[in-house]
Amino acid sequence: MNIKDTIVAQSTPLGSAATSTIRLSGPESINITNKVFPSKDLTGVKSHTIHFGNFIHEDEIVDEVVLSIFKEPNSYTKENIVEISCHGSEIIVNKIILILIKLGARVAERGEFTFRSFINGNMDLSQAESVADLISGKTENAHRIAINHLKGIFSDKIKKLRSDLLNLSSLLELELDFSEEDVEFANRDSLSNLLNEIDKFSKTLIDSFKLNNAVKKGISIVILGKPNVGKSTLLNGLLNDEKAIVSDIPGTTRDIIEDTITIGNNLVRFIDTAGIRKTKDKIESIGIDKALNKIKESSIILYLIDLNNSSLIDIKKEISQEFLIENNLIIIGNKVDLETKKECEEYFKKNKYMMISSLNDNNINDLK
Repeated sequence: MNIKDTIVAQSTPLGSAATSTIRLSGPESINITNKVFPSKDLTGVKSHTIHFGNFIHEDEIVDEVVLSIFKEPNSYTKENIVEISCHGSEIIVNKIILILIKLGARVAERGEFTFRSFINGNMDLSQAESVADLISGKTENAHRIAINHLKGIFSDKIKKLRSDLLNLSSLLELELDFSEEDVEFANRDSLSNLLNEIDKFSKTLIDSFKLNNAVKKGISIVILGKPNVGKSTLLNGLLNDEKAIVSDIPGTTRDIIEDTITIGNNLVRFIDTAGIRKTKDKIESIGIDKALNKIKESSIILYLIDLNNSSLIDIKKEISQEFLIENNLIIIGNKVDLETKKECEEYFKKNKYMMISSLNDNNINDLK
């Protein structure tokens, strides 16, 4: 990739619209545009100015356009940038881009404008990544995090961590270099405190990354339970859609089924899984293995129990399964619309476990 040439690309979504924007960046951006904009000599205009006129090529008026001029280094890429706002016809947009290519520009590669901004020192890697997050964000929380990263809040934290590590490293090097001298460059308690602060701050960054990743990609919630306890019905109820096949036959769900919805300001990814049981069916066994593997990736586990067909002993045994320990676990009793054992209901109420009917949508909204 040559980052010293001039690139061009449509910066608004593809397809017909009222208006579209075409962006050029590079040393020849203004000179190339000047050849098709006879209304004014663009080489002499000030940066951050707007100009109206006709886009003309070979004596043919292609469109009426508005040009925005940004001169280096005060632009997104720190290069000369011209943004051409034209009518949003695909024919017009494609024609303008082809003419600009003919005059010396090259079609930009995916993400190349932001790449140039990064290479030219206008933003760091975290800020560059936040541009994509800002564009693709699907919730208010995702938007807020992306904006904060773009402003450099996360970058400042990384710089602080780097500074603390360099400080620690320099103190340790001094101690090692003069270990035979009767000189103490760093108090042992101070070193220990600094190390503890770095460790604590690193853990905070890791937790922050996990949270931000969950907000961006969706909080992963796995629905687990024995076969035929109503997992697929619950998934459909949560999604308000017939996403999963529902049947009275145990083992209907053999593969992972997942979909994403927005609850409040959070993106949530629900994952329906094969019922957990011992089976000789090879295909069903693969589905069960996938279900257990999904636990490692999940933020929350919804463990569904059939209150209609379970004894209290069975329930306690299910809840204490090894793969459920040390996970963010929500125990849910299903099929309360059917007859249930009183002792089971009392056990659920005592432990503040939720009871629902996924078939009749009882308490589904409360669960959300």
